[in-house]
Amino acid sequence: MDPEPGGAPPDTEDRGYPAHRAPGCAGLPALDAAVAGCRACPRLVAWREQVGRERRAAFRDWEYWARPVPGFGPADAALAVVGLAPAAHGGNRTGRMFTGDASGDFLFAALHAVGLASQPTATHRGDGLELYGVRVTAPVHCAPPQNRPTPAERDTCRPWLVRELDLLAPGLRVVVALGGFGWQAVWPALGAAGWPVPRPRPAFGHGAEVTLPAAAGRGELRVLGCYHPSQRNTFTRTLTPEMLVELLARARACAGL
Repeated sequence: MDPEPGGAPPDTEDRGYPAHRAPGCAGLPALDAAVAGCRACPRLVAWREQVGRERRAAFRDWEYWARPVPGFGPADAALAVVGLAPAAHGGNRTGRMFTGDASGDFLFAALHAVGLASQPTATHRGDGLELYGVRVTAPVHCAPPQNRPTPAERDTCRPWLVRELDLLAPGLRVVVALGGFGWQAVWPALGAAGWPVPRPRPAFGHGAEVTLPAAAGRGELRVLGCYHPSQRNTFTRTLTPEMLVELLARARACAGL
């Protein structure tokens, strides 16, 4: 269940909070609640809350989430989709990953087309959307200015992704990394979560595939690269609906879903 506004107490600004809190989360509900209370990055805290106060005209009647956005999807997911960060007026508004923005419209329509989502649209946390065997998350949980988190912010947030992957590990079979940022961020997180990762790190590309061998309670894992469903990529047809559906169908087959 998604944390509700006000459900997790805000922590004081502490850059070490993710690193000392994430490893102790015994399950995804505890992790999600801890993520939602994080205030580790002052720039991101200031921005997400400013956006929530000022709002976009089209959403002036919304009560913005304006907090870190936890991952979304079942605890036994065999497939993880790793994006970039919540959008200022998307996940930062709705409180759910890829919900309420054009990128999410594109992603969830494709997940529905391959049978991994209950419906093709995602508008708010109570809209009835369910994911089947898929967990959607990001390496940065707060909306960043200009959609550009800094390397330091990415690294501060990493323990959340590491723990999420660790908790998913018993059944996880495939990770789809969206865009170059997601691709670069996922390798150190996978390594810290116990998978042997290649060196040098593989180059990103749409359709790139790397298989990580099984190790220490972790099964073999396939990592697939996919262009991010950003408006720039979809408007220029760098990524088309057909391309995304094809890649997600491949990921579903690899995950045994």
